[in-house]
Amino acid sequence: MKVKCVLCDKIDVIDDESLLAKRLRNRPIHTYMCPECHERITEKTKARLATGKFRFYRSTTSEDDW
Repeated sequence: MKVKCVLCDKIDVIDDESLLAKRLRNRPIHTYMCPECHERITEKTKARLATGKFRFYRSTTSEDDW
C-alpha cells in the first residue's frame, strides 16, 4: 500500500496486511506520518517538556477517578 506523509509529502510503501494499513483504510481520520517526521516531532516535544513552560495534557483513565 502506498502512503504519503502528511508533513513532508514523502511517499512510502507499507505492507497491505499490517495493522497500520488496516487503520488507514478503515478510518479516514487517521493519517500517516513517516518515521523521520515522527521522530523529529517526538524530539521537539520532549525538548519543550524539558523547559517546564509547556504543559502536556494527557487524559488519565484510571479506576481511582470513578
